[in-house]
Amino acid sequence: MRIIAIADIHGCSMAWDTLMSMIQLQADDLIITLGDYVDRGPDSNGVLERLITLHKTGQLVALRGNHEILMLEARNSPKQFDAWCKWGGYETLASYPTSQTTTDLENIPSHHWEFLEKSCVDYWETENHFFVHGNVDAQLPLNEQSSQQLLTSKFYSAKPHISGKTMICGHTRQTNGKPLNLGYAICIDTWVYGNGWLTGLEVNSGQIWQANQMGHSRTASINQFKPSNSSKRLFPIS
Repeated sequence: MRIIAIADIHGCSMAWDTLMSMIQLQADDLIITLGDYVDRGPDSNGVLERLITLHKTGQLVALRGNHEILMLEARNSPKQFDAWCKWGGYETLASYPTSQTTTDLENIPSHHWEFLEKSCVDYWETENHFFVHGNVDAQLPLNEQSSQQLLTSKFYSAKPHISGKTMICGHTRQTNGKPLNLGYAICIDTWVYGNGWLTGLEVNSGQIWQANQMGHSRTASINQFKPSNSSKRLFPIS
């Protein structure tokens, strides 16, 4: 069984499709997506459709990110709607078909809202790893973490967790396109909506796959991304 974490997709369906073709999903694989499926990129609609289809197979654990929360809260008031739009909501709305008889939010189908509200979770853990969008308080069990901590805190202050498990997270974009591996914590948000890459990590073997919005791909091992290796050229681009 492969357990494959995929970081912030941000509406980048081309990169998602390229990455999934590299991974070649097998029947006993489990995909764990780390949140931030919407905003910034051009096809949030298409990304959510792909995730919902995969979730129905039982092979996807989908975490919430702070952008999913912003999108959900946008329904509450004009102020929250405007706040969401400033953080990428305009791009998300533009990915949905429009109608002269509906408002912007009404163009988003109900099964997308249901997926974000009911199917997504705040964290996930296995025997040796745990998965969050942002970061954790290293001294608290996962079930005692606040949603704000899990969804909005940055990777910079990551410390070894009391569980002894390795943290896999996204949220803190690595604009050099390379994952950051501290050993006890690994950040795989590599800025796909900018000029970076969408990263997938098979947590047991350390296999890395990356794809971008131009359809390019490359591979490596997570062990190559420890701080001592950060200055080396690690990727052949294909």
